[in-house]
Order: sequence, then C-alpha cells, then structure tokens
Amino acid sequence: MMQTTEENLKNAFAGECQARVRYLIFADVARREGFPNVARLFTAISEAEQIHANHHYRLLGGLNGGFTTVAKGTFGPGETSKNLSLCIMGETYEIEEMYPAFRAVAELQGERAAFTSFDWAYQTEKVHAELYKKAKKAVDAGKDVELGTIQICQVCGYTLEGEAPDKCPVCRAGREAFKAFQ
Repeated sequence: MMQTTEENLKNAFAGECQARVRYLIFADVARREGFPNVARLFTAISEAEQIHANHHYRLLGGLNGGFTTVAKGTFGPGETSKNLSLCIMGETYEIEEMYPAFRAVAELQGERAAFTSFDWAYQTEKVHAELYKKAKKAVDAGKDVELGTIQICQVCGYTLEGEAPDKCPVCRAGREAFKAFQ
C-alpha cells in the first residue's frame, strides 16, 4: 500500500473510533437530559462509525508496531445541544475536507479498496450531519427530535431514517443487511 493512503487510513480509523465512543458518551448525556430519541440517534450513528473503523482497520491488517495518528476529534462532553454542535462540526469536516482528500489520494495512488472504504464513510457522514442538524433544531427548541426507525447498513455503515431499502444506495447490500434502531 502506498504510504500516504496508509497514513490516511490510520487517521480515518482513529477518527472513526473516537467518534464511536464519543457518540456513546453523548447518548448517555442525552438520555439523562430526557432526549431518548437523540440518545437513540447517537447510539445508531455510533454503530455506523464502528463499521467505518472496521473497514479502515482491516485494510491496515499487515501493519506491525505502533503508529501515531491525527484524528481531529472534537471534545466535550457538554449538554446535548453542545454535543450535537460538536457532532455537526466533526461530520462537516469529514464531508468537506477529510474524506474528499483521502478519496482523491487513494484514487491517485490506485488504492481501490481504500478508496471504497473512504467513499462509503463519506457517503454516510453526509446523512449523519443532516440527522444531527435535525436533532439540534429540536433540542434547541426544548424538545426531543421526532425520528422514525434509524437503519444502519451493516456492510458499509450507510444510515437512513425510515424503512430499509431493498438495496443499500451505497454498497448495494440487500435489505437484510440493515439493522434497525427503534
């Protein structure tokens, strides 16, 4: 694997791992503050972040020894509105800067599997940002967010609200690949 793509995978892995744990912490805060649907959203999206981390990690399977990463993680926690703001900032960074750059480098270096891993995460993070914006608007109005079932594709991490589609729009996995968070 080319060195720059390898470094990008390491950093993406670290970022997704941090997001996974951070979102679980934020879910606990939301639950305590009386926002069960926001807590469910954090929990569901943490699952998608785990799937992204798993993909990145598997591609790094041949590495030995330690390494340093730059994950650009946001920190808190605070109250739920602040936590949602941190999530929106983090997802926006991934959408506007991190994953477009990582995808471009992987494509330039001919690293098809890394490109796919980055692309699946990129496509998903766009949905996460919108769901977090919806939740923040509700919380800032003093309400829990109204959400239907949240579906997570267990193959690529794609996230959606509502019924699972016949085929994942990102990886093309069948409906049975989706896990529901109700």
